[in-house]
Amino acid sequence: MRPEHCVTRNHIEVFHQDVLPVGARPVPFRTLMRGSLVPAVLWAGVVGLVSLVVGPGAGAVVCGIFGLFFAVGFARRRRKQHSIRCSAYGALAGVFKESVDLL
Repeated sequence: MRPEHCVTRNHIEVFHQDVLPVGARPVPFRTLMRGSLVPAVLWAGVVGLVSLVVGPGAGAVVCGIFGLFFAVGFARRRRKQHSIRCSAYGALAGVFKESVDLL
């Protein structure tokens, strides 16, 4: 896959229409996180709430679920021959996007 076609845009456009420049360009991690602020806060809130209510072990389980989803997304992208950077960004974006789509 060519690097100029390997960008993560969909989940960012859901929240912030003007965060990314027009066209296919590499997306810095800072921009990825700025566009994903709502789902990142959502995951952090769930982990914090579960840790307070149930205990730290349950918070670790939620973190493990996040890690599992990330690992599956990363592996799927690497099988399609994306770069490591694109696979990591895409996996993170995919977890964030799908978790918000469930709401």
